[in-house]
Amino acid sequence: MRREICTFAQEREPLSPTVQHFSPNLDPAPDGMAGEGAADPARFLNRDHSWLEFNARVLAMCSDSATPLLERVRFMSIYSRNLDEFYMKRVGALRHAIESGSGVSMYEPLTPAEVLHKVRTRVLDLDAQQSRILRDELLPQLSAAGVNLLEWTDLCESERAEAEAWFRRNVFPILTPLAVDPGHRFPFISNMSVSLGLVVRRPGEPETMFARVKVPESPSRLYAFRNGRRFIAIQEIIEHNLEGLFPGMEILQVLPFRVTRDAEIEAEREDSDDLLESVEQKLKERKFARVVRLEVAAGASPRILRFLMEELDVGAEDMYETKGLTDYGILESIADIDLPALKYSRWTPLAPPEIGDDAGGNIFSQIRKGDILVHHPYQSFDLTVERFIKAAADDPKVLCIKQSLYRTSGDSPFIAALIRAAESGKQVAVLVELRARFDEARNIEWARKLENAGIHVAYGVIGLKTHTKTALVVRQEAEGIRCYGHIGTGNYNAKTARIYEDFGILTSDPLITEDLMGLFNYMTGRSRQTKFNKLLIAPVGMKKKFLELIERETQLQTSGKRGRIIAKMNQIEDRGVMDALYRASNAGVQIDLIVRGFCCIRPGVAGLSDNIRVRSIIGRFLEHSRIFYFGAGRDEPLDGEFYIGSADWMYRNLQTRVEAATPIEKLEHRRTLWAALEYALGDVRQSWTLNSDGGYERVHEGELSADDPRSLGLHQRLMNDALAQLARSRGDTENVMESALPNSPPAPQLRPTPSRQHPRSPRRGG
Repeated sequence: MRREICTFAQEREPLSPTVQHFSPNLDPAPDGMAGEGAADPARFLNRDHSWLEFNARVLAMCSDSATPLLERVRFMSIYSRNLDEFYMKRVGALRHAIESGSGVSMYEPLTPAEVLHKVRTRVLDLDAQQSRILRDELLPQLSAAGVNLLEWTDLCESERAEAEAWFRRNVFPILTPLAVDPGHRFPFISNMSVSLGLVVRRPGEPETMFARVKVPESPSRLYAFRNGRRFIAIQEIIEHNLEGLFPGMEILQVLPFRVTRDAEIEAEREDSDDLLESVEQKLKERKFARVVRLEVAAGASPRILRFLMEELDVGAEDMYETKGLTDYGILESIADIDLPALKYSRWTPLAPPEIGDDAGGNIFSQIRKGDILVHHPYQSFDLTVERFIKAAADDPKVLCIKQSLYRTSGDSPFIAALIRAAESGKQVAVLVELRARFDEARNIEWARKLENAGIHVAYGVIGLKTHTKTALVVRQEAEGIRCYGHIGTGNYNAKTARIYEDFGILTSDPLITEDLMGLFNYMTGRSRQTKFNKLLIAPVGMKKKFLELIERETQLQTSGKRGRIIAKMNQIEDRGVMDALYRASNAGVQIDLIVRGFCCIRPGVAGLSDNIRVRSIIGRFLEHSRIFYFGAGRDEPLDGEFYIGSADWMYRNLQTRVEAATPIEKLEHRRTLWAALEYALGDVRQSWTLNSDGGYERVHEGELSADDPRSLGLHQRLMNDALAQLARSRGDTENVMESALPNSPPAPQLRPTPSRQHPRSPRRGG
């Protein structure tokens, strides 16, 4: 028998005050901010509100008809995971600020309570959009394509029998119903878990009691029927087979709910005796942290809601009714269906031109010929970076390997290579950042495995997170010791490297490798080195150098020359850098910022930022690289200064993290970076522009002709370029021309295609 979520409709009553609709235009754009207005905190956009607008752009991809259907389903899952992390991190932080009595700061016109109120209002709006898109767009289109996400009432008798039989074998044995009565306390509800809250009673008795059944995450949260195209949530199957869990009891109400807990871990103290133990303790505390969000199915009775809110210690402002799915994570399984026609075309990362067909050659001799710039995922991570570390581990001439690990994959090939190197007698030192958010447990496990193999493991610099993506190899060669290095914008993660866009450089430049030696000494030995040859290192000098470069462009513009700044990053929030950009804008410097995530700078404000433009790109690959370009007053753009690195222009990156950025000096590599920036600024397929009020507008194709390459979008253009570069390196002129065509078909596979992996979210990466 189908039980409605709410059996006592007459009990429904408002649980929270009416909240007015909150526009995406988060704050009014200030006028006249020059002069005295430069001290106005409203010159910066609110970080949390801007982040929600980023996630709104992710959600908008679910309605993008030019995006393949199953990829749109995946974007919906990503939107939900992003929001989960936002509540665990940022809402938790806002709660702490409210409780500590924090008021308006000199940089923020709103109190934490006001920020949180606007966050809630915007999230309610976005969640309503999500449920509408799923109901009115994605599910009907999936059904038309032969893929169905079903409810119990949609099943035929044979399917119900199949689902029930599977449930009895695979799910029923692991379910544990927990009643709440004088002899049973309210159970612990784990973070992000989905539960069924029930009101039950014995037949003929007036007294009722609450019970909870946790929906297990294994063996699966989604059941696929035998044809592989029809699915039902395990939650639905459990909900309609509860009699076996409560034999002889009446089930009066069933309410699916989900909790989100605070994940804020306080910074370790300088006097902490053991960082590893400190992080482990904080992980235990996180497990039992306060609930910051309670999601419940729409239509529940206030009676059961009040009980849950009291037991979970949440207020009405922490409760969110969901009209769609309780667990949007189940959509990931649907997005993984093997239907190539409903997905992005397959892409196999290629060897960079410097390697070409010599992918099996000696990588050290290839690096000695000149720096190798790699652009992932267009160019192969495993043929370059992964191969670099593996070769170092196996090469008897290599004496020492040093590497920093911020995030890596669960089956990381780097860990195995480093252990193999240590077992062969090489000196190996690894910096494992234990405090990489949500990867702490995995990194602790890796650190212990490395230590057990005799590797020197450093856990980071007290007071700083180690975010740099660097590696150093010391090799004995005929002419003496030579060092090789890698500096990247992305993590040493072979899986995300297939879908995160990043740059990296392999080099034997003695000035850079000397800098890397100093950097590793800083990280493992707490050296006091502050001067480096070429690298920009945070926190010792990176911000100062960036401010000097911005000021130089300002002075060039003031003196009658042309100032030009282009910066690409994940987010921007550092107020010192933003104020420097405002001053440069007032001097007439043309500034373009390509910022995927939140952006706290206000573009296009008269007298403040007339010459600043901000663009965000959301699409097939997660735009993760950090590229910084300063024109230096040169007529030829390629004669300007280019840097790539691990740091965004955020206070945390520039002041409280260890970061590295390297100049790019080879002309061909500068041309590659310039093309990536130009394509991003000219993109009309997957771009959004930021308005001064904090809202974003989609860039539309307009009147572009069908053969205009801009209509392809940034990612397809760069895939075409990678194909053309490789063909050119082989002297294959015919394939160069074919690869450069806007609508050229996929190239023949040059090596076996790895199984597709997908990021946990477009926010993650670090």
